[in-house]
Amino acid sequence: MSIEPGPDARPGTVEPVEPVEPVEHVVDVDGGADGGGYDLWVRESGDRSGSTVLLVMGAASSGVLWPDRLVERLGRRHRVVVWDHRDTGRSTRGIDDRPYAIRDLAGDAVAVLDALAVDRAHVVGMSMGGYLVQLLLLDHPDRLLSATLFCTGALPGAPGADAVPGPSDELLAVWATLGEPRDAAAELDWRVEHWRVLNGGGVPFDAEEFRALEERVVAHGGPPDAASATAHARAGTEGLARGAELAGVTTPVLVVEAPADPAYPPPSAAHLARTIGSAHRVEVPRMGHALPGAVLGPLGNALSAHLDAVDGADGADGADAGSVPGRTGGAGR
Repeated sequence: MSIEPGPDARPGTVEPVEPVEPVEHVVDVDGGADGGGYDLWVRESGDRSGSTVLLVMGAASSGVLWPDRLVERLGRRHRVVVWDHRDTGRSTRGIDDRPYAIRDLAGDAVAVLDALAVDRAHVVGMSMGGYLVQLLLLDHPDRLLSATLFCTGALPGAPGADAVPGPSDELLAVWATLGEPRDAAAELDWRVEHWRVLNGGGVPFDAEEFRALEERVVAHGGPPDAASATAHARAGTEGLARGAELAGVTTPVLVVEAPADPAYPPPSAAHLARTIGSAHRVEVPRMGHALPGAVLGPLGNALSAHLDAVDGADGADGADAGSVPGRTGGAGR
């Protein structure tokens, strides 16, 4: 199935009577008996009476990389939550002082839901965020209304993974220079070039669009240091080889295929959809491993259709899928 470009608004879409301003929080995550607590920056927006959508970004990427246009569209019907992973944006940095594994970042997603008193949410994961969402499907299915995965692959250990191609040679060459020292101007140029390669050849690349995006990232979290820029590449990978378990997933799952993705090229999405027992797949034509304005309409169509179908089937509303009395967390500082 293919999702073609279309208008953002569908017949029957109800706009909020008054716009709701986004609210920012700092979630203080307790480090447990051995200390090592840390903070996560979180922002919620949209319709607080709707079901919650948790957007899970990829490696070395803060929550502000989610395009406003997509967040605002989802916010017409949903409470939308984004956050900065550890070592990105305004969240705690310092993997060398407090080592963690990739799977621990999935635990951060649960900490965010707890802090906002969200019992169950739709979760949407891109790239590494897709791996985190798969871990949530396996370990916390009771917290998920649905899952959406794109620009990602199945967790290691999935049957048939050996037949799926890896990243393009051009992208691997760019990644090989990730940790090299650069001044601020050169770093910005490097990031724009990185996005050019990630964008793939499906839609025209607008360098100024992505330069503005990266300037926004810097304004949000400050210039990155080399340790933070490579933190997720150095995080532990233990506990990720669970792809074979995905066949037992019963949560509704949408896999969005990006046919021009140089990081997870076809048939990565098809393999992922086959691996997950409850998944169905749609294609956003010409989409690569990026979120330029050119793909946001069809991607939003795919997401909205999936979320509406699940909410309609479950009878989900704010009381069922949003805030739950009794859950407490550290948000709001």
